[in-house]
Amino acid sequence: MTPWPELRIAAWRDTYATLQLYAQIVGKIRLALTPKMNQWWNVPLYVTTRGLTTSPMPYADRTLSIDFDFLEHRVVIADSDGHVRMLPLAASPVCTFHDALFAELAAIDVRVHIHEAPQECPVTTPFRDDTEHTSYDGVAVQQLWQALRRVEPVFQTFRSRFRGKCSPVHFFWGAFDLAVSRFNGRRAPARKAMVDRDAYDEEVISLGFWPGDPWTGATEALFYSYTVPEPEGLPAQRVRPDAASFSGTMKEFVLPYEDVRRSADPAGAILEFAESSYDAGSTLAGWDRKGLAYP
Repeated sequence: MTPWPELRIAAWRDTYATLQLYAQIVGKIRLALTPKMNQWWNVPLYVTTRGLTTSPMPYADRTLSIDFDFLEHRVVIADSDGHVRMLPLAASPVCTFHDALFAELAAIDVRVHIHEAPQECPVTTPFRDDTEHTSYDGVAVQQLWQALRRVEPVFQTFRSRFRGKCSPVHFFWGAFDLAVSRFNGRRAPARKAMVDRDAYDEEVISLGFWPGDPWTGATEALFYSYTVPEPEGLPAQRVRPDAASFSGTMKEFVLPYEDVRRSADPAGAILEFAESSYDAGSTLAGWDRKGLAYP
């Protein structure tokens, strides 16, 4: 069996930062073109056999998709009229990628406007002006995708065991994480921030995989699980496997990716973490565990 790829922030931090900004540009196009859905389900990207995709998006009387192909290192734009446009993924400034992408869209008569400021990261320079972030290590990007494609079907298995409302397994380009969320059907206390107000308007337990923090380099790749609202006593709960713990800083259970990667059964370790952290949160929060379980 092929080993799971290594993901060390120090080895690809600059590429990670650049790729996250590239993905935000594409993600904001999806946000602009798709109808608003609960918990922002209209904005994420999805893992494919070659990278990430917007999935089909409506545009006038056409449908349109934008795909990151991390095998051939290119972005592929296709529409329902048969147009296919491509641009390479290579070391170039974010502003160059931005302009090239919108030029390719214009070539098939697609005009879309996005909010140019990055989100959920410390970068404040608009995409069209960003000359700082320029790195693209193709090997490192493929390692990220290899990790995502291994994790995604495990998350799908976890999702299949739930009868209630559950999100797709989707990739949020803001925080750059793969996630799947279970809901119990009860409304949660309102939050003030616009994104949080919609994302957490229902009680939820979310499982995710985050490649780490490229901006400070302080956090390596990890799996996480949180319960919102957080029930009393959650931080004291023990979850499995042994490498998992509750992070007081992040306010969630975490499991280092490196421990999963080195385990004899990575998929089994992820599911053990997913199930035990869900058991802890849902029990303390009084979810109807029997009614929500799908055999």
